[in-house]
Amino acid sequence: MSKILEIALGIVTSIGGFLDVGAIATASEAGSTFGFQLIWVIILGTICVMFLVEMSGRLAAVSKHTLADAVRERFGFNFYIIPLIAEILVDFLVLAAEIGGVCIALQLVTGISFQWYALPVAFAIWLLLWKGTFGLIENGVSLLGLITLVFVVATFKLHPNLTELGTGLLPTLPKHDTAHYLFIAVSILGALISPYLFYFYSSGVVEDKWDEKYIGVNRAVAILGMGFGSIVSLGVLIVAALVLYPQGIQVDSYEQAALMLTQPFGYWGFILFAASLGIACFGAALEVTLDTAYIVAQAMGWNWGENLHPKDAARFSFVYTAFVFLASLLMVFGIDPLQLTLFSMAITTLILPPVILPFLVLMNDESYVGQYRNGWISNSVVILAIALAFVLAIVAIPLEIIGG
Repeated sequence: MSKILEIALGIVTSIGGFLDVGAIATASEAGSTFGFQLIWVIILGTICVMFLVEMSGRLAAVSKHTLADAVRERFGFNFYIIPLIAEILVDFLVLAAEIGGVCIALQLVTGISFQWYALPVAFAIWLLLWKGTFGLIENGVSLLGLITLVFVVATFKLHPNLTELGTGLLPTLPKHDTAHYLFIAVSILGALISPYLFYFYSSGVVEDKWDEKYIGVNRAVAILGMGFGSIVSLGVLIVAALVLYPQGIQVDSYEQAALMLTQPFGYWGFILFAASLGIACFGAALEVTLDTAYIVAQAMGWNWGENLHPKDAARFSFVYTAFVFLASLLMVFGIDPLQLTLFSMAITTLILPPVILPFLVLMNDESYVGQYRNGWISNSVVILAIALAFVLAIVAIPLEIIGG
C-alpha cells in the first residue's frame, strides 16, 4: 500500500512539475503559429524522456550512483568535464529564463516591470533551498503546479475537432516559414528532453534512498508521470492553436500568450495563466538550481544533499547560492524572458549527445545495474534518442540563425 501511495504521489508531482517556462513558451508559439502541426514533436519528445528518466532512476536505485557519479566513474573525469561545463552553462540560461517566467507572471498581475522582481524572486528561491528539504521541493511545490491542468480543462471546454488534432500526429512541413517551424520543433525537443531532468531525478532517487525494491515504483513514476505531464504541454499547444492561431496572433511575448485562456475562462483565464506560469517556473527554478549544485558537488566529490544542513554541505550550498543570484542578474539587466527561453531551449539540444550517449553503456553494464540491464526496447529507444540528439545538435545553431 505504501508503494502504491508513493506511485500516486510521484505521478501527481510529476504532472505538476512537468511544465516549465520552456514547455509553456515553445508550446504556445507552436500552437499560435502552426496550429496542430507540431503535436508530433511533443509525442516524440515525451517518449524519449519517459525512457531516459526511468533509466536514470533505475541506475541510481540499483547502483546507488547518481547519473553524474556513474558517468564520471565509468568514463573518467576528462570525459565528464565536457557535459559538466555544458550543463552548467545551459542550466544558467534556463534558470534565468525560469526566474524571468516568475517575474513576468508577477508583472501580468501587478503591472510593475518584471526587472524589479528578479532579485526578490531569486531570494525566495534561495531561502526555500536553504531552509527546505528535498521532499518539500519535490512534492510541495510540484503539488501547487497542478494548477497547470487548467490548460487541459480549457482544451475540453473549447471542444477541438479530433480529426484536426489527428493531423498533427504525423510530421508534415508547412507551406510557409519552414525554417521557423523547424526551429520551434528543435526548441520543443530541447524543452522536453532536458538533461537537468536526468541528473536531478537520479539525485532525488539517492536522496530518497530508493533501492532495487523501488524498480517498479520508479518505472511507474517515470513513465506515467512524464506521460501525463506531457498532456499539459499538449494542452498549451492545443489551446493556443484554437484561440490564438485563428486570430493570427503569433506569440512573441507572454502578454500575448496569456490571452489564450481568456476565451474559455474570461477574465479569470488571464489570472490562471499568470498563476500557472509563475508556479510552474518557480518550481522548475528550484529544480534547475539544485541540479547545478548536485552535478558540481558530485563531480568534485563534495558532500551534497538538500536534506543536509547547509553547514554540513557548505560548498554544495555555496554553489546554489551563487548560481541563483548570478542568473537573476540577466533579468535585472532586462533581457527578454521569452526570447531567452526559446534560445536556451534550442541551445540545450547541443549538449544532448554527450549526456545521452553514456546511457547506452551504463544501462548495459552489469557492474552498475546487474540483472536490471536494458532490454531491446529500452536500448532501441536510447539508440533513437542518440541519433536524434546528434541531428538536433547539428541543426540547432543554423536554425537559430535562420528561423529563430
